[in-house]
Amino acid sequence: MSYAGHVDPGTTSEPIQTSALEITKASVGPMDNNCYILRCKSTGNGLLIDAADEPERLVDLVRDRLGDGILETVVTTHQHKDHWQGLEMVMGVVGAVALAHPEDAPGLPIPTDPINHGDKITCGDIELEVIHLRGHTPGSVALYWRDPEGEGHLFTGDSLFPGGVGKTWQEGDFEKLLDDVEQRLFSLPDDTHVYPGHGDDTTIGAERPNLPEWRERGW
Repeated sequence: MSYAGHVDPGTTSEPIQTSALEITKASVGPMDNNCYILRCKSTGNGLLIDAADEPERLVDLVRDRLGDGILETVVTTHQHKDHWQGLEMVMGVVGAVALAHPEDAPGLPIPTDPINHGDKITCGDIELEVIHLRGHTPGSVALYWRDPEGEGHLFTGDSLFPGGVGKTWQEGDFEKLLDDVEQRLFSLPDDTHVYPGHGDDTTIGAERPNLPEWRERGW
């Protein structure tokens, strides 16, 4: 991929091309939240990860990137408000199915269908795996798809960033999140491309060697 993993605040990437998916990364809102529009190349239908803010802009982006395709699903990675401020308005326009983990669903502004660890979510003909990551919030999730002709693609919300895991607040949550990241994410191949909820992208191979340092520093 020629995409370098960065979008400036308030801007949108060109479609990132894989064998079967087009991936668009958009920065929205004052906290530079990343939203991701996935488009299945064979069907034209799509999936939105985190309707975080600027709902009118997101609806326009969805229509532009999907064309005649249908936005089937909106997944909210976790319950923090900066990741769902555009959700209610986007859903009112596009009529997709809203999904979230049941541990975080009560914190969202609209009802959602449940997703759990190991579930599969479809985007047209593509299946993405749900990975539950406890610690940043009780019901944080990541989505993973392995391109059969290329690298893996992992959407981590606020659970994994370049240089560390997401922020935690309660005693024991940091260890819980680090354990989940080690066991459920760092078992993925090195070339897995990581798309976080804020800021630049990274890879599993770039982050895995830093795990002992993260454990020692405690954040």
